[in-house]
Amino acid sequence: MSTEKIQPDQLPNLAHFFRLFNSGKHLNRVSEPALWAELEKEQEAYTSLFGNLGFELAFDGRGYAWFHTEDASQNTSKTSRQLALLFMVLFEFQADAGKPLLRFADWRIDKGLLNEVYEKNHDLLDAEELDSGGLLALLGTAERYGFTISEAGHWRLLPAVCRYLDHFEELAQSNTDEKGTDWLETDKTSPQEDE
Repeated sequence: MSTEKIQPDQLPNLAHFFRLFNSGKHLNRVSEPALWAELEKEQEAYTSLFGNLGFELAFDGRGYAWFHTEDASQNTSKTSRQLALLFMVLFEFQADAGKPLLRFADWRIDKGLLNEVYEKNHDLLDAEELDSGGLLALLGTAERYGFTISEAGHWRLLPAVCRYLDHFEELAQSNTDEKGTDWLETDKTSPQEDE
């Protein structure tokens, strides 16, 4: 669809989408189904229009969209680092408890869980100046960016968290590959050293 053929009434939430994405928020199919349906229906038009304005509208098939950017402000970088830490300790804690990571949308995250996560990871979290109360506040920040949703005294993770989960899996895979390579190299050189 060409942007010249777009009629103003064809994209009734254009301003809303621009403000939402430009603020760094993710739109999730789960938490905002009506907006998602409009964005999905007119995906080509929105992508083209925002692209002509210099913004890359990214879609993930798991049900979320955002403005993708390589550059981030210092404040966004700190926030992103803290969110990554929050999600990392949550995923690690839940994995240790035997919960499947890809079922994260089913997890109930409440103050009790955050206290347990903090107790297990207090050294790491203290280094980032995050206590259990800080983790709770960080979930509010995560909600503003479209990563979580608050529901009757607990939080739920939204599909956009996959952006972090994908990075964690890549890091885990590269660490496994490096260890595997080191083990193979050590194994190959050991017999030669013994001769």
